[in-house]
Amino acid sequence: MTTENNLSENEENKISTEEIPNETSKSQPSQEEATPNETETEPEHHEDQAETDISLADALQEMEKIINSGNAGEDFRKFTILKEKASHAIHDEIEDKKHEFENAGNAPENFSFEHPSQSKLSALIHIYKEKHDAFQKGQEEEQKKNLEHRQNIIERLKNLYTNSEPGVNLFKSIREIKEEWSNAGQVAKSEFKILNNNYFHHLNQFYQMLDLNKEFLEQEYSHNLEKRQHIIARAKELENEPLVQKALNELQYLHKLWKEEAEPVSEEFREKTWEEFKEISNKIHERKSELSAAIESEQNANLEKKNEIIAEIKKLSEPTDNPNHNYWQNSIKKVEELRSEFLKTGNVPRKLSNNNWNDFKTTLRNFNTAKNNYYKSLKGSQQTNLDEKMALIQTAKDNMMSEDWDMAVALFKKLQDDWKKIGHVPKSMTNKIWDEFREACNTFFNNYREKSNASTDNWKENYKQKKEILEELKTISDEEGSIEKIESIKTAWNNIGKVPRDKIAINSEFNKTLREKLKLNKINELELKEEGLSENQLTDKARKIKSQISDLEAEIVKLENNLAFFKNPSKENPMLRDTFQTIEDKKTHLETLKQNLHSIISGD
Repeated sequence: MTTENNLSENEENKISTEEIPNETSKSQPSQEEATPNETETEPEHHEDQAETDISLADALQEMEKIINSGNAGEDFRKFTILKEKASHAIHDEIEDKKHEFENAGNAPENFSFEHPSQSKLSALIHIYKEKHDAFQKGQEEEQKKNLEHRQNIIERLKNLYTNSEPGVNLFKSIREIKEEWSNAGQVAKSEFKILNNNYFHHLNQFYQMLDLNKEFLEQEYSHNLEKRQHIIARAKELENEPLVQKALNELQYLHKLWKEEAEPVSEEFREKTWEEFKEISNKIHERKSELSAAIESEQNANLEKKNEIIAEIKKLSEPTDNPNHNYWQNSIKKVEELRSEFLKTGNVPRKLSNNNWNDFKTTLRNFNTAKNNYYKSLKGSQQTNLDEKMALIQTAKDNMMSEDWDMAVALFKKLQDDWKKIGHVPKSMTNKIWDEFREACNTFFNNYREKSNASTDNWKENYKQKKEILEELKTISDEEGSIEKIESIKTAWNNIGKVPRDKIAINSEFNKTLREKLKLNKINELELKEEGLSENQLTDKARKIKSQISDLEAEIVKLENNLAFFKNPSKENPMLRDTFQTIEDKKTHLETLKQNLHSIISGD
């Protein structure tokens, strides 16, 4: 007897193995359940989620998660993709460093750079290789057991129609054998084809034997027809399934059930049921265009977004006006945000993926080149600025003891204005020359204040001067040199006398604005270098510093006591690294406060 497995094989294989995008629904059987053998055609992977562009740190973290999972060996493809992403990211960063190195005028052959993440990547690859090898070995052993199990099933099937004893319920026995075969585990691909053909050969022989026993054959026909009707009913429901991918995945599983568990049926229902199932299957497959359209639309939207990010970075690389230090610092932060957003954005059409990624990397490099060129040019002008400020210092020192108030006051105000207008100097000299200039100016203004007659204080003029200083304070930003500007403004404020009683609110407004600017520049008010404080103001400041010193010392002791609970605490321990850093930061802050207190007490 010829079964429908042979009659409809070509048509059924055409439908059941038709290319289906892969996005396995959670409601579907696992791959092992849906495809217990190696003959099922695997769905096409349009683009694995792991292929999405991710950062180096995220890639390494995902690789570590895979290694630490219980089924690490099964994730070979995902691990390989992450490994390639991490390797490319490291290579790109090394190339960026090399690019900057050469732009600085260095010889390419002198370039040397060891990426900090390379050793971790190598270790992860080595560990995973060991786990995957162990997994493969386990799989081979499992497949050998499964091969032996399936061979035993075939032997039982053979005995069922050759050596069956009287009274054996053939219908029940064949159901058990078919179910057991369906649930048996995978075997090696090299073994499966012969094994599968052998199974269906004996199954066919069994049905031919059944042809001699009408009672058992009719039971089999009835059971299989009922199975087909359930499969068809479920297939009809899938026509209205809103998730196209889910419908395609389950349809593939239904074809497997049809082939393995719903044959044969009587002649009158054979072609009728198959044609009905085939027609429904074709309708569901036609919906693949919906899925492709949705994927294409999403990927095109991602491409548009990524191109907008590239264009924005390119715009920051080519400012229309002459950029200053503040512009480049803000641009660096903005570019880092754009870079993160680019990496988080999903996949783009595969044929455009490489070009899009290369455009992104090129644009980033161009930005870094433009930024580096600015700071290289800045170094040349810093020496000129240093010479100009040194000349102002010398003029201030030459006139700091002058008592020709009309001339000298105007001169020192002009010196301070000129100082502010001069650009940056080499960082190593910033504090040194500022301290010299400030000391000369303070010497003059202290002398001027002491020898001026308080009774002739022009309070209205004082208010006018304080108003100007307050407006100047409001313009301070967080760019380089802002701290010394704030200190200069505070000292100038301290050197101005009283204001009319109805204008005294300007003092509160100044203090509020000062606190805002200090917060913006991340500096503690007690660490502010200022001159011109009265005796009472100095005493109050010293009291506040002492209180903060006491609080800091208590915090440090508490943190160090917490470390004692750990055996052999070390900075290398990731759990304790932040605690050690916090202690170091607080100790640095503590030392600064102690120096400030010493300066107040000693009168420096």
